[in-house]
Amino acid sequence: MGGIDTHADTIHVAAIDPWGRELGDKEFLTTPLGYRQALEFLASHGQVTVVGIEGTSSYGLGITRTASEAGLDVLEVLRPERSVRRREGKSDPIDAYQAAHAVLAGRATAAAKSAEVTALRALHNARRSAVKARAAAQVQIRHQLITAPLTSREKYRHHTAVRLIQALAACRPAVHADIEERLVLTALKSLARRHQLLSEEIAALDVELTSVIEQTAPHLLGLHGVGNSTAAQLLITAGGNPDRLRSEASFAALCGTAPVPASSGKTTRHRLSRGGDRRANNALHTIALVRLRNHPPTKAFAARQRAKGRSTPEILRMLKRAIAREMFKQLTRPHEHLGVHDLRPARQAKNITIDAAARALGIAPMTISYTERGKYLTPEVITRYREWLTTA
Repeated sequence: MGGIDTHADTIHVAAIDPWGRELGDKEFLTTPLGYRQALEFLASHGQVTVVGIEGTSSYGLGITRTASEAGLDVLEVLRPERSVRRREGKSDPIDAYQAAHAVLAGRATAAAKSAEVTALRALHNARRSAVKARAAAQVQIRHQLITAPLTSREKYRHHTAVRLIQALAACRPAVHADIEERLVLTALKSLARRHQLLSEEIAALDVELTSVIEQTAPHLLGLHGVGNSTAAQLLITAGGNPDRLRSEASFAALCGTAPVPASSGKTTRHRLSRGGDRRANNALHTIALVRLRNHPPTKAFAARQRAKGRSTPEILRMLKRAIAREMFKQLTRPHEHLGVHDLRPARQAKNITIDAAARALGIAPMTISYTERGKYLTPEVITRYREWLTTA
């Protein structure tokens, strides 16, 4: 068995036998040649059963891919706890041997992160950073306008956010004689153009994200409240932790939505966990908020819970736990593709207008149009619509 401690420029490789005896260790460069030499070094001690690697999605990504392409089983190894490091010390050889012993002892059971998850994470991270930068630019614009010269402040005071960005990006600071006003407008114009460029960048990244998700898990985008960003985050969480998908309870714990007892005395209640993947938790929170606003079954559920005296945080906790259960099923056993090609011909054959169908189902005409064109694939809407067309 092999263990590998990874760094930016080097990796340290150690080999042990099935009885835990140390066979040897050596350092290699993080280059294609260095990776091949590392695997040859392990093979020189006998048949390699499995390799434990620290940081399979960061510094260890290169050696992980090389080992996987060579047909070796690769497991993700967590770095030793601080208590172990204080007791046994720390060095590259020690860390490499500890990685090998973690595999032998069965402490390392997680499969290595896949290349697809790494690529999707890179795309998602780029989008998230662009969104943060755009929000920061907009905040700067609003704050700068507060202390801007009176003429500029009054000119742009009542603009909406979109109109404000457009107006500032098109303004001409050079025509102002007052130096303070000219320089402030120059700064505001720079921020507005940055905002526009970031918006274009986010739109381009959204197209790429949607394309990747439609190839890997198109059914996720058909769920109510799930957009490309939340779907990408759930795929990253699931793909990066396949060993945590043994049950929907373990997935809920991974996302930080497993209920934790918070009872005392005569009070019996639960709260959300503070642990888990907080980005996945945020994705579930976003889905819950969207459904609370415009998803009739969710709104009815919230009304029933409020009638029982539950607070909004408690209702959100219950919703996020239920959504985690739903997402687990979709990630592990996705529903069959819901074909919609028959809906429009069936409606037209009965001379039913979109407005009439919308009134009968109690939904917006645009929802009917989007559903027929495959742009709004909510399973319950498709089922209701198809059943209504059958009986209409």
